[in-house]
Amino acid sequence: MNPLRSMSVASVLLGCLAACAHPAAAPAPAPEAATAEIRAVLDSTAAGWNRGDLSKYLWAYAESTTVMGRGGVEHGIEAIRQQMLAFFWKTGRPLQVLRYEHLSVRLLGPESALATGQYILSGNGLPDRTGWFTTVWAHTTAGWRMIHDHS
Repeated sequence: MNPLRSMSVASVLLGCLAACAHPAAAPAPAPEAATAEIRAVLDSTAAGWNRGDLSKYLWAYAESTTVMGRGGVEHGIEAIRQQMLAFFWKTGRPLQVLRYEHLSVRLLGPESALATGQYILSGNGLPDRTGWFTTVWAHTTAGWRMIHDHS
């Protein structure tokens, strides 16, 4: 057999093997770590809310976030800011304190997660306001950030 032809056949076979090989998958983040990090971000938003610091409440959202509003999907942090000012911060700060309960985080991939839970607004002699939420998170260079909020 011609040595040049043998090298060509070997090259083709190596190319086929390389094309069929599957690269090793990146290790998935530990669900416990993602849950703890997302919980810490949510707790910091509640702390900001309870101090009357709307910017600290909003820092957990990615710039490109979407949120379900009364009229459908709204885009960006400014939309959320306007919602908060119109419904919860009418006097310049919230009337009730915020906390989260029943948080559950499910990883959707190495860089995304779905979080569900309950928000509770209480205090100031007003009836508690509660609701369930679903948020979608992306792991960014700044850490976990919400990219969608359906509260």
